[in-house]
Amino acid sequence: MTERLSRNRASIAHRLRYAARNPDRIAPYARRLARDTWLRLRARDHVAYYRAVMRSDAARSPYGAVGTADHDHWLAIGRLQFDYLLSHGLKPSHRMLEIGCGNLRAGHLFIGHLEPGHYYGVDISPDILFAAQETVTRNGLQDRLPHLTPVRDLRLAFLPEGHFDVIHAHSVFSHSPPEVIDECLAHVDRLLAPDGFFDFTFNRTTGREHHVLREDFYYRTESLTALAEKHGLTARLMDDWEKNPHKQSKLRVTRPAPNGG
Repeated sequence: MTERLSRNRASIAHRLRYAARNPDRIAPYARRLARDTWLRLRARDHVAYYRAVMRSDAARSPYGAVGTADHDHWLAIGRLQFDYLLSHGLKPSHRMLEIGCGNLRAGHLFIGHLEPGHYYGVDISPDILFAAQETVTRNGLQDRLPHLTPVRDLRLAFLPEGHFDVIHAHSVFSHSPPEVIDECLAHVDRLLAPDGFFDFTFNRTTGREHHVLREDFYYRTESLTALAEKHGLTARLMDDWEKNPHKQSKLRVTRPAPNGG
């Protein structure tokens, strides 16, 4: 565990060791590197770049675009997210915003649990939201009236103030540079209900912060905690999430208690 958290996957030494152990992955990596380089050159910023990545990935497989190899894995990761929030008190009456909802891997469960109209899913990729609409139809969730909206950025200015009891972002900040995370944290406080919280997962490292192909970003917990504090928020590592069979860690962001209580 300690070795995994301190590993620098961007280092030449790591990449050489990985290539030696996995020679069959060299050609796919080279193809992805060429594609990503081309997409970055054409994009104005990281969000536009990653929107193009999602368009490319979703064209091949909506499951692959959200990081799951097949439908069974998609169901399992969605259930993991749902069960965790259910154990933390997610109620049908809560209003929930899912940032980076994808093709509703967990969203289809949230939609079924929440009262009609209480689920809001946003994503930077219109292509993956088309797949989300198919998930709604396939699961017979039309009468739950989910809101599914494409967004240009994470300022989320079109959403109402103090509206959401739970804001959730799974495997979003793991693909985001610091400026995108900072933008989201700068605006999420406006959206939270007084006792609401914002849960997000991230790739955690205890060593040097780094990225791989500007698709996978690795952060120290204290760096993200400091970003939250910059915007008057409190963040804490969710230790019980660490017991789950998932490679990413989870932070919960809340408003500080009044008078420090």
